[in-house]
Amino acid sequence: MKIAVVGAAGMVGSRVVTESLRRGHDVTAVFRSPASVAGARVVQGDATDRELMDGLLSGVDGVVAATRPRPGEESAAGPTTRALLDAALATRTRIIVVGGAAPLRSPGGGLVLDDSRYVPTHIRPIAAASLHQFEICREHPADWVYLSPPALLEPGERTGTYRRGHDELLTDPSRISAEDLAVAVLEEPGADRHFTVAWSDPASG
Repeated sequence: MKIAVVGAAGMVGSRVVTESLRRGHDVTAVFRSPASVAGARVVQGDATDRELMDGLLSGVDGVVAATRPRPGEESAAGPTTRALLDAALATRTRIIVVGGAAPLRSPGGGLVLDDSRYVPTHIRPIAAASLHQFEICREHPADWVYLSPPALLEPGERTGTYRRGHDELLTDPSRISAEDLAVAVLEEPGADRHFTVAWSDPASG
């Protein structure tokens, strides 16, 4: 497959690029700053540049949006996501948006965003931005899929396994490595437009 990864410098995006190359895909990695990745076509540019994105997406089978705003710039998540969805719609390209856990239902009721066990005060701005991002997806006619990670996502081991849920946070454990999240990104999401994943075994990682 021909895959474009937007946000290829990030924790998730870089792992998606690595996993895609591991699987033998033709990868275009999009960075905001100059970069190089062995085995991938590297493009420098901004996700909101519609001319650039339309050109890139018209030549691929699917795009992974793994962008994440810098601290203090959380308001950029909405416009960036909308621009990528617009480009995906214009080019009829399926887009997988790697977002946040905030839009998931909490095991205790309500949204994860409002559950302080999972969203402490210091990460609420980025969590709220991910909920807004998801709402933009829900209202958009593009062919999108939204992947919510579990409560804890960090670099770690690639086990190649995970369990999958729909729109409720998975617990016991509610964690996964960025490497295994990338595995989930590249496997067929089926009919679900919103899904989540977590490690299968508490001992994993």
